[in-house]
Amino acid sequence: MKFSRQTTLRAQATVAGVGVHSGLPVTVTLGPAPIDAGFIFVRTGLDGCDREVQATAEQVVATDFQTVLGDSKGPLVSTAEHVLAALRGMGVDNATIEIDGPEVPIMDGSAAPFVAAIDQAGIATQSAQRRFIQVLKPVSVATGDSFGELRPYANGFRTEIEINFANPVIGRQSYALDLSPERFRREIARARTFGLMCDQARLWGAGYARGASFDNTVVFDDERLLNPEGLRYADECARHKVLDAIGDLALAGLPLLGAYRSVRGGHKLNHAVLTALLADRTAWRVVEGEAARRTTRPVVEVGSGIVGGRIAAAYGPDVS
Repeated sequence: MKFSRQTTLRAQATVAGVGVHSGLPVTVTLGPAPIDAGFIFVRTGLDGCDREVQATAEQVVATDFQTVLGDSKGPLVSTAEHVLAALRGMGVDNATIEIDGPEVPIMDGSAAPFVAAIDQAGIATQSAQRRFIQVLKPVSVATGDSFGELRPYANGFRTEIEINFANPVIGRQSYALDLSPERFRREIARARTFGLMCDQARLWGAGYARGASFDNTVVFDDERLLNPEGLRYADECARHKVLDAIGDLALAGLPLLGAYRSVRGGHKLNHAVLTALLADRTAWRVVEGEAARRTTRPVVEVGSGIVGGRIAAAYGPDVS
């Protein structure tokens, strides 16, 4: 992880596809944003006007099978996690994400098409120092068999993800990653979303997965993988959960300095742990620039909990 200057995109880049849950066509354009802007979704084509929503935990309105952002008028953008993972994973601090539909396109089920768009746009260094949220003490959430924790970590941001499915083809998998653009590109970006054939009818009935196909989802039945091309990695499911966690935790508003451990988790647990952290003002602080390189070195604390222009501790944990 680089600790010096903030970054944004040098130009715009556009991708188009369908929403995995809505099945609707949608176009997304990634573009530059000012210093300290964070990630801003701009929803276009709503009664002739645009509406913006800051990609922060405070703006999450749903976490069932996807992360949904909205405002006081309702949901605006769903399935935000893959594009957010690509931006955070590739070391982008500030970006606009213009979208002309209700859901970010699923593309091939991974973050790789968004990484390609970032490559096309290019990354520009800005004049301000990069800021971080440094985790100062462990914060955890347990719900049934699921457990998530953010804890201090001296070397940037680390994810440790464990999944355990009754489905014998998936079974138990784990993956740990110290995040850097190089490792995100090589190990995580191409990992695709996955699902079970036995859940398909239930998801359709609930209004989900209407755009899912073998082109964008890794599908298992009780005995085998159904995609004819096979897996991209033997542990692709665990790697995709790492991808989701990076995207969901990007909603901190700033990159995290800490380690995230998740057991049998998902979007709901990721959001619950993040909001629990931000609600405890003694559990984190904002640090900036080279002073954040090692937690054992002196750090520069800035502000009083302002994250992406918002007061991050102004809301409480939501584990529903």
